[in-house]
Amino acid sequence: MKKESRTPEEKLMDKISSDAQKKIDARKKGKEIMFGLGIFGIVGFSIAIPTLLGILLGSYLDGRTESSISFTMTFLFLGLVIGCINAWRWVKETSEGKK
Repeated sequence: MKKESRTPEEKLMDKISSDAQKKIDARKKGKEIMFGLGIFGIVGFSIAIPTLLGILLGSYLDGRTESSISFTMTFLFLGLVIGCINAWRWVKETSEGKK
C-alpha cells in the first residue's frame, strides 16, 4: 500500500486556503465590474446632462426670438461637445489615478 505524505488536516487546510483565495479573487473581479459600470454611468451622465441643458436653453431661445438660426440645434451640439470634453477629462484623470 502507498502511504500518503499529507495528513487529513493538511488537506483540509489546503482546501480552505484555496476556497478563501477564490472568494478574494471573485470580490476583486466584482469590484472591477462595478467600477466599470460606475464609470459607464458617470460618463453617460456627464455627456447627457450638458446636452439636455443645451436643448432646453436652445428651445427657450427659439421660443423667445424670431431668428433663422436654430438655437436648439446649436446648443444641442455645444452641449454635446462640452459633455464629451468633460467625460474625456474625467476618464483621463480617473485612469491616471488608478495607475
